[in-house]
Amino acid sequence: MLDLRAIRDDPAALDRAMARRGQGPQSARILDLDSRRRAAQTLLQELQQRRNEASKEIGAARKAGRGVEPLLAEMAAIKERLPEAEEEERVTGAELDRLLATLPNPPAAEVPDGPDERHNVEVRRVGTPPGLEKPLEHFELGEKLGLMDFAAAAALSGARFTVLRGALARLERALGQFMLDLHTTEHGYTEVSPPLMVRDAAMFGTGQLPKFAEDLFQTTSGLWLIPTAEVPMTNLAGDRILDLEDLPLRLTALTPCFRAEAGAAGKDTRGMIRQHQFWKVELVSVTSPEQSVAEHERMVECAETVLRRLGLPYRTVALCTGDMGFSSRKTYDIEVWLPGQNAYREISSCSNCGDFQARRMKARCRPRGTKETRYVHTLNGSGVAVGRCLIAIMENGQQPDGSVVIPEVLRPYLGGQERIVRAV
Repeated sequence: MLDLRAIRDDPAALDRAMARRGQGPQSARILDLDSRRRAAQTLLQELQQRRNEASKEIGAARKAGRGVEPLLAEMAAIKERLPEAEEEERVTGAELDRLLATLPNPPAAEVPDGPDERHNVEVRRVGTPPGLEKPLEHFELGEKLGLMDFAAAAALSGARFTVLRGALARLERALGQFMLDLHTTEHGYTEVSPPLMVRDAAMFGTGQLPKFAEDLFQTTSGLWLIPTAEVPMTNLAGDRILDLEDLPLRLTALTPCFRAEAGAAGKDTRGMIRQHQFWKVELVSVTSPEQSVAEHERMVECAETVLRRLGLPYRTVALCTGDMGFSSRKTYDIEVWLPGQNAYREISSCSNCGDFQARRMKARCRPRGTKETRYVHTLNGSGVAVGRCLIAIMENGQQPDGSVVIPEVLRPYLGGQERIVRAV
């Protein structure tokens, strides 16, 4: 949510920020609604104050034996005007809130400008892609191994689902465990097991609602299936005043994620790249405003460590204004090399949201023993997407005989197994 006070102070700054996001000017409409709401609020207060004063004057006049007809007429007029003022405040306030709720986070000054991913800026590249002569894509490998079944998944659930069997199912489980162990024992994150269904307020707090409802799954009871563990974990700070001395708060979780992929028609229709259901290890940080920039760089390093330990080639890019998510003020994407596609593909997205989400969920902090509060800053990132990591291991570790070499760091989680071979 945007800072209305800041918009009043410098409306041109908002319009410049929205222009960088590819949107038209917004400040005039916001200030008009704000002015009308404040005028209605002032009128309401004046009418209520005058009603109270007139009521006392009527009592005093009756005690003194004076006529009260003019005062009664004034009270009747006030009674008629109050509902009009209340309705004006309600309507303009609701419209202003709706408008503010649909505007994205202004980008940080250093974020590169551009309308789409072609304008992202590469920050670094790590590792050398393997020199494979004719690499297969993961779905070809998985089906040849007899361990990846898209037909069975389609019969059960439709498109964009996968059934993993045997060694691949075990590898998926091992990856999640490895990532959690790394982030909790070496990176200082606290493991959380959050609910997988949340209320409207939680989705609003992190920015999924109201703008992106079509990308979500909703239950018949009205709860939403989480698209990422960012939603429940970040909302743990909602409606709270945290002690400044306890920040940064670092949380991690391994959960299934559920996405309708409404805007992804025709994209990545084969394989596991874009699924309705997938596993992901999520990282969330809640910090003071002064800590968030450094915390953002730290979070990216934590996510990159996963790929370095697994020996997977990757690159890190700074997203441009047109490619960033709704709630982010600055985002780095980490893209892993997929030989079968001959391309780098996103495996982690790490965002600094500043106080944007905190304002929506009323998450604040203050020094212990003081009264003045400030909004916290929130950050989130994949640490990393388990399914895409599985894909990367398969494609980068594929051998001429169709087997897949398991990264050394994962072998203890797999009873020492070194390769995945065709199921018998």
